[in-house]
Amino acid sequence: MESLGDQADRRLQVALIDDDPLVAWFIGRRLGGAGIAVEHLRTHEQIRRLIDDPSAHERFDVILLDVDLADLSGLDVLADLRARGLPIAVVMLTGDDRARTATAALRGGAFHYVVKSDLDQLAEIVGLAARHTALARQAAGADDDGGATDLLVGANPAMVRLRRMLPQLARSTPNVLVTGESGTGKELVARTLHALSPRRAARFVPLNCGAIPDGLIDSELFGHARGAFTGAVTARPGVFAQAHRGTLFLDEIGDLPLAAQARLLRALQEGEIRPVGDDAVREVDVWVIAATHVDLAQEVQRGRFRADLYFRLNVVNVVVPPLRERKDDLPTLIGALLRRHRPGATVHADALEVLAAHDWPGNVRELENALLHALALASGPVLEPHALPAALLAGTRFASGRTAVDGDEPPALAPDAGDEAAVPLTEGKKRAAAEFERKYLVRLLEQASGSISAAARLAGIDRTNLRRLLQRHGIDSKRFRE
Repeated sequence: MESLGDQADRRLQVALIDDDPLVAWFIGRRLGGAGIAVEHLRTHEQIRRLIDDPSAHERFDVILLDVDLADLSGLDVLADLRARGLPIAVVMLTGDDRARTATAALRGGAFHYVVKSDLDQLAEIVGLAARHTALARQAAGADDDGGATDLLVGANPAMVRLRRMLPQLARSTPNVLVTGESGTGKELVARTLHALSPRRAARFVPLNCGAIPDGLIDSELFGHARGAFTGAVTARPGVFAQAHRGTLFLDEIGDLPLAAQARLLRALQEGEIRPVGDDAVREVDVWVIAATHVDLAQEVQRGRFRADLYFRLNVVNVVVPPLRERKDDLPTLIGALLRRHRPGATVHADALEVLAAHDWPGNVRELENALLHALALASGPVLEPHALPAALLAGTRFASGRTAVDGDEPPALAPDAGDEAAVPLTEGKKRAAAEFERKYLVRLLEQASGSISAAARLAGIDRTNLRRLLQRHGIDSKRFRE
């Protein structure tokens, strides 16, 4: 697994998805001058390969993605990348500065967006995005056997019940169906069960059933013989063989086609598999843990999921609650995530307020990505609001009384006129700190004659963070230029 130090010692690799060769040439020259390698992707086949082929997307540190492709929506490509769960930062390129375009990109999971007419900060943003990718890849490759339980934290009654039942399930190893919304931590539950079970010395093998092309499902599950189909130049074991005497985690089991469900059921019933194109049958001893975000009982009634497979998988149902139903656990969960990724880092009270106000439709996964984003942008150990994804600030009520709406930058935080003693102490302190910050930024720009670079050097922070602070307070640096 590559560390942040390893990343610093090699040339950053960027995949540029843009159908305009002139724009691609210009960006390639600009980033090349900063020591960043750029590979231009413009055809559907190249884009598809980047999304589907692990060896392709693992070569890159950052994806630059045009919003307005000629016959393809950049936002759709972004959604596809995010749906695959690829731990790679995506920076969107836009031809305009409309706030709604930027908001749609950020809410779709983009790390940042850049207007093509203003590429002065592109190399810096790419560097920050690459740092985010490295953190995300470290998270994906972390030793989950030792760290999974650390993230199943909180005093919420549902989480307490969940933690109490896992050791007993791990000892008896029945087939388990883990249900819950996307991003709640269903795979963490499965990994914890494996780590606590007698099978922990063998492999834990995860498979996302929703990410496999229909024609390759049998090969992924049961393996294939050499020459079984075009491209099968060598024999390959499937996940059942890889998980022999261990645990097989079938994520998003509800997305498995009916025909494949029948073959999976037979493998579970008989305890044996037959690789594609092979006459030999192999016995397998596998503990199966399945997971889904859909209601499989309803899918059975609709004829989309086999009832016999449902009952075989659902011997014990483990329900993982959504994050919005256990917001009281947020501080504990944030602490656990920060210890995992950046020991010693803390969250500023204002940032915690922003995090607590969000509904977290993406659950723990979205929270972790937000913290990784903040860690990549933070200039110190304290994560402040301006380092969080901009989409989290939409709808946040600030001390001025205004509420941010789609496309708005956060308004200036200014104290209300009147008696400061009439507000709670915490609110008064927040207003005073905001006013100090605003005055400091004004004096800073006056001293730097409106130069962002000079002001950032004087303040000891990077230019991106300074720009975010200025936007937060509604300060235009151009007013201070001599």
